[in-house]
Amino acid sequence: MSAKQSLDTMCIQGGWQPKNGEPRVLPIYQSTTFKYETSEQMGRLFDLEEDGYFYTRLANPTNEAVADKICRLEGGAAAMLTSSGQAANMYAILNICSAGDHVVSAATIYGGTSNLFTVTLKRFGIQCTLVDPDAPEEELEKAFQDNTRAVFGETIANPALVVLDLEKFACLAHSHGVPFIVDNTFATPINCRPIEWGADIVTHSTTKYMDGHAMAVGGCIVDSGNFDWEAHRDKFPGLTTPDESYHGIVYTERFGKAAYITKATAQLMRDMGSIQSPQNAFLLNVGLETLHLRVPRHCENALKVAGYLKSREDVAWVKYPGLEGDQYYELARKYMPDGTCGVISFGLKGGREAAARFMDRLRLAAIVTHVADARTSVLHPASHTHRQLNDEQLAEAGVDPSLIRLSVGIEGVEDIIEDIRQALQ
Repeated sequence: MSAKQSLDTMCIQGGWQPKNGEPRVLPIYQSTTFKYETSEQMGRLFDLEEDGYFYTRLANPTNEAVADKICRLEGGAAAMLTSSGQAANMYAILNICSAGDHVVSAATIYGGTSNLFTVTLKRFGIQCTLVDPDAPEEELEKAFQDNTRAVFGETIANPALVVLDLEKFACLAHSHGVPFIVDNTFATPINCRPIEWGADIVTHSTTKYMDGHAMAVGGCIVDSGNFDWEAHRDKFPGLTTPDESYHGIVYTERFGKAAYITKATAQLMRDMGSIQSPQNAFLLNVGLETLHLRVPRHCENALKVAGYLKSREDVAWVKYPGLEGDQYYELARKYMPDGTCGVISFGLKGGREAAARFMDRLRLAAIVTHVADARTSVLHPASHTHRQLNDEQLAEAGVDPSLIRLSVGIEGVEDIIEDIRQALQ
């Protein structure tokens, strides 16, 4: 298939390419294992000398087809699916970091990711410094250490809706000889392809817009293949020195642009096993086939809803980077000229109490621990997804205690606005 096809066509046709007489629709290879005629054949697979399938924890045809589709949508060199977005971000870091290493991350990231970096990975001996993404470069420089091994951020922060200056962070990372990892969940490759702006590795919670139906939890890691691990070989020995658990393979020498993903699969997935099930990968693919249609509708609806909220006297503030006058409007225009996402953050003049009353009165929008699917949903992050953070950490993450996260769906926008109106009334 041509690499120059549009994203629209890739969403529908990418990944699964049936041969003569094979199923037109991506099959679900619901099998844990795969048969071979000789012991030698399987041995070559275990030695990474041949491509193929022998155990679904490491590779499965359904998963591989979907990973390939996402890889092509992002413009990457190789990709792998994980069981969740959390697993994707964890693997993305653990693949190049070990005890004694350090990560620089934008502070305005999803609460679960923040907790992963600052609490759980700390137990692994990996330290993380959270930085204000809007700080000038000379201030951000101070966060880097001799043992820094990666820079992390979200294209559009969940739920703070901060738009990351991708070029600024890419330049900082590369000036220190480390990769720039970007979680592109909210923007999706339909609205932004971070690799084109200097990102080296892109992660996704495919649970969100990519699935689109709230049916399947999943994640994905895409490697651009652009970062030169060999040029900084002393920083990344896991990729540039022999792996004794695979007979001394040096990933960069054997696999080239696929080195990072091959190591993530052969080591981390082998040992930790956070694989996406083939059934979930199949459902994810069903969602991907309409991603190019749904994302513009989400953005169109969200812009109208944001405008309505802005007009209300009982609404204290509204954050939506697609809304003219928003703090991140210009950055959004630069990196996402066709739209941002369907998520709006806003606060009511009555604070936390007013937020709870408003949410309880909604009829069409549902209170759920989810975001970015076809249905309009609502959440109070300080009480729910970011509940583990104290007020100081909430402020650092850009989450006002009164913040309401509204995920605008693809229903009729007038119905969504009417639901908001009656709840505020």
